Amino acid sequence: MTGVRSFLEVTDLTADELGAVLTLASSPLEVLGRPLAGKGAALIFEKPSNRTRHSTEMAVVQLGGHPVYTRGEEIGLDVREPVEDVTRILAGYHAVITARVFDHTVLERMRTVSPIPVVNLLSDRSHPLQAVADLLAMRAELGDLAGRTVAWVGDTNNVAHSLAQACVMSGAHVRLACPEGYAPSPSQVQRWAACGTGTVSVTDDPYAAVSDADAVHTDTWVSMGQETEKQQRLAAFADFCVTEALMAQAAPGACFYHCLPAYRGLEVAASVIDGPRSRVITQGHRRLDAARAVLAFLSGVRP
Repeated sequence: MTGVRSFLEVTDLTADELGAVLTLASSPLEVLGRPLAGKGAALIFEKPSNRTRHSTEMAVVQLGGHPVYTRGEEIGLDVREPVEDVTRILAGYHAVITARVFDHTVLERMRTVSPIPVVNLLSDRSHPLQAVADLLAMRAELGDLAGRTVAWVGDTNNVAHSLAQACVMSGAHVRLACPEGYAPSPSQVQRWAACGTGTVSVTDDPYAAVSDADAVHTDTWVSMGQETEKQQRLAAFADFCVTEALMAQAAPGACFYHCLPAYRGLEVAASVIDGPRSRVITQGHRRLDAARAVLAFLSGVRP
């Protein structure tokens, strides 16, 4: 609804606002205050999650609010009730609606009728809170990301989409290595490149993408909802595993990132994800900082 800020994509923020969110994410709790004191937060989960549920619930609690977790089948979006009816009812109970859904258009329909902020906890299109956490994790190692090179190896999925947006908005250069049939379209690359001062390039050669990169990211090759494509995907991505040999092509000191859950021996070698260059655990912990900062920002808190 007009005048209500939601967070469905990283680009719902300007570059300056993204910087403000990152600053809030690194701020002590006293700075954030308790903008959700006495208020509720709806957490709708059509897809199960470990990091997303725990980080979002704790973020709401730390901001003074009360999270209410509901599984997708309990609400039955467009089964028991239309999305719009569910949204309007929940808006009468809560200060914010957060949702982890299969179909991104569900979030857009929520935003259209909601008098309170709607936050994307994951959709088939994007994963913006993960991207904020990724920026925080990389900044902890690299400082300012402007001019840095971030490599993505694997599928052009929702995580890659949001990471590309966030990196370009931060002035970083993104290189994606994807097998044929799983690369972004030229129009998608153009949209990402228009997000900020960074650049985007695409190749089918993981070694070219990782060469001298300051950070290396990947994700599972088979996401929830793609199980029927598993064998086809495993064959297509067979040469896109992040191995120690691949990491050796990155810049000295470059770290490895994965949003988890990870499948060792498929998209990443166990020796990489469990090795000294891996930052996946601290990256996962940054999800709490990201959720807390975005919720605070949408509640009117500014650094």
